[in-house]
Amino acid sequence: MNEKFFDLKKEKQDRMINAALKVFAMNGYEHASTDDIVKEAGISKGLLFHYFISKLGLYSFIYDYSVKYIQLELSTGVSKKETDYFKLLLQIKQSQLQVMKNYPYMLQFINKSREEDVSEALVETEDKRNVLPEQYAEIMERSDLSKFKQDADVKKLTKVIEYTADGLMTEQFRNASFQPEIYCREIAQYLEMMKKLSYK
Repeated sequence: MNEKFFDLKKEKQDRMINAALKVFAMNGYEHASTDDIVKEAGISKGLLFHYFISKLGLYSFIYDYSVKYIQLELSTGVSKKETDYFKLLLQIKQSQLQVMKNYPYMLQFINKSREEDVSEALVETEDKRNVLPEQYAEIMERSDLSKFKQDADVKKLTKVIEYTADGLMTEQFRNASFQPEIYCREIAQYLEMMKKLSYK
């Protein structure tokens, strides 16, 4: 990419980033159209390619930017002293809420990228694909599991919570009713319910 992209006003940078996030999140790499991206961003196609050279260049930048941005929010939003499983999950979700306030489609984009099957997009993002899963795992390793009932299967519980969170987000986006604060509040309610069922 052309580093002069960062010389643009922040508002214009974010407009272009958000447009790309939305189109890639909704369509995946193969079916994402640069025509749709420039229309969404309100810029010319020439300007887009001036900064990112190609659709692949844009996808690679957006992926890298998303990983770094989410990492930053997690590093400031999750307490290194917290050991309660459900509080850690809630802090992760609150960090993601901060992400979505600036970039509403960023998490959707990262979720969609897990299903990516176009080889050039996979190769371009290969070295970054494990960064966030490893950071989430590292955070959750701090959990004090002694609070759980003896027969609780924490791995399965974590998967249920992940599927619930992803499903709620997808449903709200599909209905064009997504609001980060409401989403986060709903997740908090699910976590509280799971906590009552799982803790001693």
